[in-house]
Amino acid sequence: MKPLPVLLTLLLPILAHAQDAPTYPRVNVAPIFKVDPAWPKRPADLAWAEMPGIAVDAKDNVYVFTRAKPPVQVFDASGKFLRAWGDHIASSHHIRIDPKGHVWTTDIERHLVQKHTPLGKLLLTLGTPDKAGRDNNHFYMPTDVAFSPAGDIFVSDGYGNARIVHFDPEGNFKNAWGGLGHAKGQFSIPHTIAAIKDRIYVGDRNNARIQVFSQKGDFLEEWTNLIIPWGFAVTPKDELWVCGSSPAQWRKDDKVLGVPPADQILMRFTPQGKLLQLVVLHLGIEGKLRPGELNWVHAIAPDSQGNLYLGDIKGKRAQKFTLKLP
Repeated sequence: MKPLPVLLTLLLPILAHAQDAPTYPRVNVAPIFKVDPAWPKRPADLAWAEMPGIAVDAKDNVYVFTRAKPPVQVFDASGKFLRAWGDHIASSHHIRIDPKGHVWTTDIERHLVQKHTPLGKLLLTLGTPDKAGRDNNHFYMPTDVAFSPAGDIFVSDGYGNARIVHFDPEGNFKNAWGGLGHAKGQFSIPHTIAAIKDRIYVGDRNNARIQVFSQKGDFLEEWTNLIIPWGFAVTPKDELWVCGSSPAQWRKDDKVLGVPPADQILMRFTPQGKLLQLVVLHLGIEGKLRPGELNWVHAIAPDSQGNLYLGDIKGKRAQKFTLKLP
């Protein structure tokens, strides 16, 4: 009798007891997100480029912020195109909607943070147009903006200045803190910012951490070894969504940390930093992206139903991911 193949020999003990194996209950216990490939219904003549910003208003209308013209493009939850505006914006970064429904944009080329009506009328400009600086009236490539419950304005300033700047609700300078470095309270690309009650959260991208401060700029804590943060979003329950990639070390040719990223991940935290949910999405190949894949995910925004909208840089698109509960 010829000897059995090695693999079959290894399997025999398992097969002998197969009848004793339990039948596992096929019960779904985890929520997932499934891409909606039909969203949005973008007009053929509406251009998209890098998609660094995305925001959802109180009516679940979605503001995508692209580096094409016009940069602000608005769709409803079904994907219907509503309007577009913003030709005065030179280079888009993050976009936010404040509690009163105003639309705020960050322009890293013109060094500006600007407040608009939902239809695009300019209401307020922070910074000095086309002039970089580091004082009460200038930014250097600001990246994001957040709002306290009282209406105070916090700007992450940004690629050039590595600081946070605090303004009152009318746009008057109040305070600034930070500087380039990796110590607590310092930053290396404060790339995104959020306010939850009396706390300010800063995505310190090159330092692969989230730093938490009081509104006066006092350092409170840091969340490390979790994610390289690219974008924030706050839910109605005061939870913090973060999009980005896994922590990494600097490579010889890196200009910023983790670019290109190794993966694409989303994390949802309580205000105290407890991780509530981890979502891993496929890192696609540039020029060959399929629906649901991402390439340099940069922006995240939830709607009132718990669905997520994501924007990426190399993918040059916005996508809707529908929440599927167990």
